[in-house]
Amino acid sequence: MSRAELSTGASATATTLVAETDLADEVAFDAGDVFPAVYATSRMIALMEVAAARVLTSILEAGENSVGVTVDIEHTSPTPAGARVTAEARYLGREGKLYLFEVLARDDAGIIGKGRHRRAIVEAKRLEASAGRRRKPA
Repeated sequence: MSRAELSTGASATATTLVAETDLADEVAFDAGDVFPAVYATSRMIALMEVAAARVLTSILEAGENSVGVTVDIEHTSPTPAGARVTAEARYLGREGKLYLFEVLARDDAGIIGKGRHRRAIVEAKRLEASAGRRRKPA
């Protein structure tokens, strides 16, 4: 059975209110890691990934998920806590097994980031089993 194809230009969005835990100064791993109290690039990329994953939802089969493979993103403007951020993903087409998206994030003042993102469709249990094999033996 072949997979349904997406129409080029299919799109979806994801929106969030920036919480204190979404700020760059909160994603530091050690006390010596110092970052500003603005929306973290990693959180913006995560929102972009959610938007792209939503585009693929209609073609997923039972037991499948989509996963991010590559991101090429520019984070161009800072966003404070409390602001609303919306990410949009627009499907550009396939590159072999990968699904290519143009992604964009904006807050109330305008565009804060943009770029390209590729996703793959995988069997969820198989991927999780593969991840489990990467655990260090006790």
